[in-house]
Amino acid sequence: MFGSGGYQPLQQRSPGLFVSEPHRGLSFDYIPNVSQNDFTDASQGWLSWVCNLIITFLVYTVTFITFPISGWFVLKTVPNYEKIVVFRLGRICPPKGPGIILVLPLIDQWQRVDLRTRAFNAPPCQVRTLDGGLLLVGADIQFRIWNPVLSVVSVQDLNVSTRMTAHKVLSHSLSKRTVREIQSERLKLGEYLGMDINEMTRPWGLEVDRVELVIGSLVQSTEEAPPLIVPPSMSGMESLTGPIQQIAMQIFTQSFSQPKPEDSVTVAVTDESPLAPSLTPSFPHSVEELLSLVQLLLSESLVSRVQACFQFYITEDKQQQTYYVDLRQGSGAAGVGLSPDPDVTLSLTAADLLSLFEGTLRPFAAYSMGRLQIQGDIRTAMKLEEVIQLLKK
Repeated sequence: MFGSGGYQPLQQRSPGLFVSEPHRGLSFDYIPNVSQNDFTDASQGWLSWVCNLIITFLVYTVTFITFPISGWFVLKTVPNYEKIVVFRLGRICPPKGPGIILVLPLIDQWQRVDLRTRAFNAPPCQVRTLDGGLLLVGADIQFRIWNPVLSVVSVQDLNVSTRMTAHKVLSHSLSKRTVREIQSERLKLGEYLGMDINEMTRPWGLEVDRVELVIGSLVQSTEEAPPLIVPPSMSGMESLTGPIQQIAMQIFTQSFSQPKPEDSVTVAVTDESPLAPSLTPSFPHSVEELLSLVQLLLSESLVSRVQACFQFYITEDKQQQTYYVDLRQGSGAAGVGLSPDPDVTLSLTAADLLSLFEGTLRPFAAYSMGRLQIQGDIRTAMKLEEVIQLLKK
């Protein structure tokens, strides 16, 4: 990688007093072979070596003579989870610690390196998948430093470089997958992404321990079958992979999308007389009208079937309003404001709320498309279908 394609010097010069061999001009000549604990610097000439030895001896002597005072400045305490990287007269030394270490004044420059596992969140980015879909995908990444010297001498800003590398690998690798593969094989893709990131960050002394994909909404659908969405509240579903997870998700989807047996037969009676007035009331056009209609439908039988409290955060004209429907005791209650202890919290726009109760938008479809955000048990949230069915009658 750094052979024939490296930087070459403008002109060849013979070795001088301070350099024992000609400069090769490669990008990483200043980094010793620290991965094998070899800190010898072959580029140091004999005169430079003698000067370093004399200056180091003088500093040691002064430090020893003034030790009761200099001890406060030269002795450092290093915990078990840290290492100290020391540059003595500008040249790298073996890492020191843990325990009490000696740092010489004037000639030593040192830097602490934390070896504990760290984590950061890669913000969601739009990924163009192999089947033409546009998906929002982010990642939670955990990493640690395995070589403190390389993390200091090989990269200027380790955190920024790691974030940029993870973002690039995330976009490049997922663009070779379909939407269905990304959503159904999330854990396996996280392992592959971890290996890809490690190949690029290992020369920096960094190792990625875990990559967990965070799949957002589908911005642009594909021409194929609709993708599978794994609800975050379904514990144990993410451990399944491949066809097994797809079968489980199909069963889960059908349990909420198929109509109930008692609702499968519908008899519609219409009056074809042109003079007969229409007795069917129009559907509410605002959230307040919908709330008034729901209050008329509350009953003890509905409470016995649902046994849940729903808190709604409705966004309309860039303003957020709060409503609640409490179906846990008595004949139920509905109104404006916050419920003291809701079972499920639903966040959506006013137009989507009216579409849900009108029946033109299914709750599970709205959740899959990202138009409905649910906090709590998704099975409890789907009991809202009981209220929707009453409005249709």
